[in-house]
Amino acid sequence: MILGIIEHDRGQLNNQSLEMLTLARQVAADEGVGVTAVLIGTISAQLADNLAAYGVSHAIVASHDGLDEYAPEAWAAAIGQIAQANGPKAIMATGSDRGNELMAHVAAQLNLAMAANVTQVTVGDSYQLTRVRWGGSLFEEAKLHGDIKLLTVAPLVQQVSEAPSSGVAVETFTPELDDKLFRVRVTSREEPEADKISLAEARLVVGGGRGVGSADGFALLDELAGLLEGAVGGSRVVTNLGWRPHADQIGQTGTRIAPDLYIACGISGAIQHWVGCKGAKKILAINTDPEAPMMTKADYAVIGDLHEVLPALIAELQK
Repeated sequence: MILGIIEHDRGQLNNQSLEMLTLARQVAADEGVGVTAVLIGTISAQLADNLAAYGVSHAIVASHDGLDEYAPEAWAAAIGQIAQANGPKAIMATGSDRGNELMAHVAAQLNLAMAANVTQVTVGDSYQLTRVRWGGSLFEEAKLHGDIKLLTVAPLVQQVSEAPSSGVAVETFTPELDDKLFRVRVTSREEPEADKISLAEARLVVGGGRGVGSADGFALLDELAGLLEGAVGGSRVVTNLGWRPHADQIGQTGTRIAPDLYIACGISGAIQHWVGCKGAKKILAINTDPEAPMMTKADYAVIGDLHEVLPALIAELQK
């Protein structure tokens, strides 16, 4: 079997898990085995039926009261015990911050190698991999060895596709977890505004950079995003200056987005930011500098002052 670790937040499925399952199905087919989903925490059991559409016919729920909130060492210990009990060919997880952290712990526990941010896999005694390195600026060809292959799937690379199964048979597994494994865990949360559209899920994103000029300058971007039912984000410099909260940062160390349209306003387009937005289907850049990296990479570009372009665009939309 191939074990696919399903990432969730209090029972809410992470879309990157579906990207992971898409690649996991291909690896499983090449290995001649099936995909088994691993659901961490009792609360996650409700997700099992949702996975049938993506080729999952078997799910293992790690049932323990302490696992409903994220605790990397405890989650990894549960996964390690499930692996030892089932002998999978490979264990795959999402290439998110959480997925990479979790699989690093699993690798340490099982004393196995782990490859992060994989885009392609050719199976064999060792796996031939293509993986993203240096923030997306290069691809690496590598070999992954081990009795169990451990890897995470690069986000926003796999096109999610469905492959319905006849249903998901759910098995409960109760791991043995020492209290010390919960030394690092989620203890509280700072919730976003109830009506705020998530950057990661938004179909349209308006992003601002240094060219916006100030925190007050983002009022234009907020107005445009409101008209288009989108979300507002910013570059790293914007969050460093305190114009927007870190949760709004788009980039390698912020949120990676994949909207239908990304409108980049006053953003030069440093590689760190490009890594976060290159998953967008279309990019419209607005900048006074026609040679800015974002302008040269965008599908559409408007050479002009965003403080003049956005009010005109907003006025037309309001009509």
